[in-house]
Amino acid sequence: MAADRSRYGLLVAALGAVLLAVAVFLPWYGLSLTAGGAVFVQEVGDQVVAHYGNAALQQYLTPLHATLSSLVGQQLATVSANQALKYMNIVLLVLAGLALLDALLPLARAGSVPDGAGASLVLLGSVATACVLYRMLDRPDPAAGLISLSLREGAWLALVGSLAMLLGGMWPRPRAAATPDSARVEGAWSGLSGWTPQGP
Repeated sequence: MAADRSRYGLLVAALGAVLLAVAVFLPWYGLSLTAGGAVFVQEVGDQVVAHYGNAALQQYLTPLHATLSSLVGQQLATVSANQALKYMNIVLLVLAGLALLDALLPLARAGSVPDGAGASLVLLGSVATACVLYRMLDRPDPAAGLISLSLREGAWLALVGSLAMLLGGMWPRPRAAATPDSARVEGAWSGLSGWTPQGP
């Protein structure tokens, strides 16, 4: 049963790595138009109308202003980490791939899990968690003051996956059973100390 506990940790880490890799291609941010963005678009439209002086164009843009005002704060589109993060998405995919290999290779062997199995999972999970948290707290700014970004399910799934990698690496390892040599050492120590177990 103790050996199974170690396998459980590797399985949790492998599942976390898969979740992290999948999350890179899911929506991380929702794009919404800010009040300043709506005003900017209206000003650009007014400048175009003033420059060309087209009455038909002015008649078309007048109801558009009201439409823009109603769109403020509403989500217009979504972007994934693969689209929004230039290099971070590659880093996350590499971390997920390394963690998946480190977790699955020991599981593929017959017999018990080696003592050093999954040794790098804690490091990989920590780096992945730090990267995901950084991009959740410090979001990209595509157009300052014009568009706001809100977190979507991809970012949260990436956080869950990276934490699963970390927790899988920290999973308790099985304790080694007492060997005959250690039993002899304990017997010799009790003999030197003069203490002998008393019978009932």
